[in-house]
Amino acid sequence: MKNRYLAYLAVVSILISSCGIAKKQVKSVTPIKSEIQEKTISEDDKNEFEYTFIEGLKQKMIGNQQAAVTMFSKCLEINPNSSSAMFELAKIHLGNGDQTSSSLLLEKAINIDPANKWYKLLLAQIFQQGKQYLKAATLYQQLHTLDPENLEYQYLNAALLSSAQKYDQAIEAYDKLEKKIGINDQISVEKQQIYQAAGKKKEAQAELQKLIDFNPREPRYYGLMADFYLSEKDEVNALKYYQKILEIDPENGFVLFSLTSFYRQKEDKEKAWEYIRKGFLNKSVEVDTKIQYFLMMNAEKETPFFTEDQVGELVNILVKTNPDDYRVYTVYAEFLIQKGKLAEAREQLRKVLQTEKDNYVIWERLLFISNDLLDFKSIFTDSEKALDLFPNQVNLYGLRAVACLQLEKYTEALDVLKEGEPYLLDNKPMKIQFDLYRAEANYKLDRVEEAFKAFDEVISLDPENWLAMNNYAYYLSIRNENLEKAEELGSKAVRANPENPTYLDTYAWVLFMRKDYSLAKFYMDTAMKNGGDKNGVIVEHYGDILFMLGEKDKAIGLWKNALETGEGSKLLSEKIKQGRYLDK
Repeated sequence: MKNRYLAYLAVVSILISSCGIAKKQVKSVTPIKSEIQEKTISEDDKNEFEYTFIEGLKQKMIGNQQAAVTMFSKCLEINPNSSSAMFELAKIHLGNGDQTSSSLLLEKAINIDPANKWYKLLLAQIFQQGKQYLKAATLYQQLHTLDPENLEYQYLNAALLSSAQKYDQAIEAYDKLEKKIGINDQISVEKQQIYQAAGKKKEAQAELQKLIDFNPREPRYYGLMADFYLSEKDEVNALKYYQKILEIDPENGFVLFSLTSFYRQKEDKEKAWEYIRKGFLNKSVEVDTKIQYFLMMNAEKETPFFTEDQVGELVNILVKTNPDDYRVYTVYAEFLIQKGKLAEAREQLRKVLQTEKDNYVIWERLLFISNDLLDFKSIFTDSEKALDLFPNQVNLYGLRAVACLQLEKYTEALDVLKEGEPYLLDNKPMKIQFDLYRAEANYKLDRVEEAFKAFDEVISLDPENWLAMNNYAYYLSIRNENLEKAEELGSKAVRANPENPTYLDTYAWVLFMRKDYSLAKFYMDTAMKNGGDKNGVIVEHYGDILFMLGEKDKAIGLWKNALETGEGSKLLSEKIKQGRYLDK
């Protein structure tokens, strides 16, 4: 009986402002000032306010947000001017994604208590997230006024003014900051970018020159100047500053990769290769930089700049110069996969697992490669090791079940599926696969009723699961049971996959069992034209059909061809010997 199942079917925030500044997290601190001490409310109201406010904090702490909202709202009923209650409500609304309500409450709280920095910090964060940069900048300026020694406020004010495209004001703010802390490369770069965005190229260039004059032995400053000229399409000056870096630091990895990119843009393959090779051989360049550059370069699948041999040399350099870094072996493996060298890629991943056995991604990649290689013995062995480490990964159970099916370990396949079932959760695609594997295992164990029930479940969950329909139809046909249903299932599979030789063969065989030999021959002809002539089972079936149509000599010839493939039914040799069709 032919095996219709070949391989596993794989189914497989931090908010940052546009100005590039990581937002300062607002601490969950209740302001010290308490409105319960105000003389405008009675002593009883003060006590009730205090109790309600503390209860609100308690409910918030245990995660009962709705109860906390109720408590803080009640606080505002007692004292409508309680900025502390407004602040707490604002934080809850913000946590629920309601920035509008949160900002309105904070603005009111700030009007009541303008000296409270926590209110302004949280509101500035909201404005920053909402890209209301000018409003956020204004708040940071106010915070700086309240705390002149906090230079972070001044820096954030300047950066947000830049994001708001208030370039003159941003430059003025950076200048004030620079007077306090002196020449600073971060500030100079920010100013250079502002000047460049404003179209003031001379001023932008002057900012970078200031850094070079400040420290003429710092290669990075020349690199910034080179990048500036490159962005202005001034290749002559860009190259001049790149070369200056090499004069100062001949082994500078940064410039080697920068020059690689420079010459790639100029389509100078010889120069680009010279510098990228030097960069990969350079021991001072971090392996992270090399890997990132390699991955970026190797992603160019349509029009690769470097030859396949050159790319291979680079990845070999990576491995040889960083033998203790597991990541280079994963890069090498992906390179080999792209070249179709799956077995070699798998060996590289095995090297990774020698030191990184707890890396699930590597295990899964290894198993999928074995699946592509149809190496079910390796899947069986490796999946057991992986499951010992990752018993909650449902894909591993699916892969192991397929290996069991292919190795005719049908009872073990059912056991594996049962073990993996608790980890399916709401993963419908994997549930469908599990049911399909269960159907196959049960059928091979001659538990026909359980098998067909599982096939029905698969088709119910996935009405376009052609593999399930095909296998179900085939099993019905060879048992000569419910041929009407088998024909319906086979027909659907063929209509959706009109060139699939296996599905065509199944449908033809259903028709054969229904004694519709002429129509069976029509579909079998199509199967043979689409690669079925290389499959011994399909060839044998074709011979059976032709025999029934009276073409005995052709039928015997096909049976002999099928026998040579090593496939076919147990009766194949006897058919040839007796020169007639046998079904038992």
